Amino acid sequence: MSLAEVRARIDALDGELVRLLADRQILVRQAAGFKVDEQAVRAPDRVEQVVQAVRERAVDAGLSPDVAEAVWRAMIAAFIELELDEHRAGS
Repeated sequence: MSLAEVRARIDALDGELVRLLADRQILVRQAAGFKVDEQAVRAPDRVEQVVQAVRERAVDAGLSPDVAEAVWRAMIAAFIELELDEHRAGS
């Protein structure tokens, strides 16, 4: 496989990831409707639960659990900010 082919496959995966993140965003917005305050949005216990589960899934899938954790923490932080912005706008 050439570098160009590897990059094309990465680009295709990136497209799939964007579609999956869009689906996740829809669900995050739905979940936001159940949350009454900033603490409920931040939900640190839930974040740790999700991260631990992702680390375990990563090991099973052959992905570095440290990479998985870093990606998920960044993603979760971005979605928390989205939720907080929407809560503030709705207040």
